[in-house]
Amino acid sequence: MNGPRTALLLLATLAAGCARTSSPGGADRPVPADRVLDFATLYGQNCAGCHGADGQFGPAPPLNDPLFLALVPDTDLAMIIAEGRPETPMPAFSRDAGGTLTDDQVQALADGLKARWKAERPAAPTPAYSAAEGHGDRARGQRVFDRACATCHGKDGLGGDGKVGPIHEPAFLALISDQALRRFVITGRRDLKMPNFAGKEGRPSDFQPLTSEDVADVVALLADWRRTSGTGRPDSQRTH
Repeated sequence: MNGPRTALLLLATLAAGCARTSSPGGADRPVPADRVLDFATLYGQNCAGCHGADGQFGPAPPLNDPLFLALVPDTDLAMIIAEGRPETPMPAFSRDAGGTLTDDQVQALADGLKARWKAERPAAPTPAYSAAEGHGDRARGQRVFDRACATCHGKDGLGGDGKVGPIHEPAFLALISDQALRRFVITGRRDLKMPNFAGKEGRPSDFQPLTSEDVADVVALLADWRRTSGTGRPDSQRTH
């Protein structure tokens, strides 16, 4: 009689154990992918591959740049994440634009960038983050380039002679928007030792910080190089 009773008790115990194991609850329950709102998780899965694990040293621009974070409007930052940068390698992440993230996840990334890395403006008056489409003058831009950029990028942006490298390069210009060019001219790239709009390193001793107009003129010059380099991509699609 004890044998069957013992067997029944053992089966009941095993069944109860299986029920607890197969029915997780609370903290043990996996979070569905579209409900993950943790910044570190979202950044690691969607951003780190291009922008670097700590927001720098990736193939894409650094995101831990304090000047960039101070300049970029919150709405623009969320829009860039949601819609990407058309005609560049930056994809859209919002579901509405063909990506995989919900609106809440896009906002969590945008908010988290500024919360994780400190925004900081320099003492010099800062050029506006964006400018009206078509603003800027190529001829003036050449003069600004000669003063602010040619020391590293070479005459006419062709590099060489141990310089940083060419910027008058069809492949590069085909993959970058006018707004991204403007951002680089203003913020530089701290991770690659490129000075920002006010930095004096590698520039003439009497160098003065670039104005918003100066930046627009340089972008007009680079956009003209794009048009004449055979990229076949219209500038009208490069406003983001």
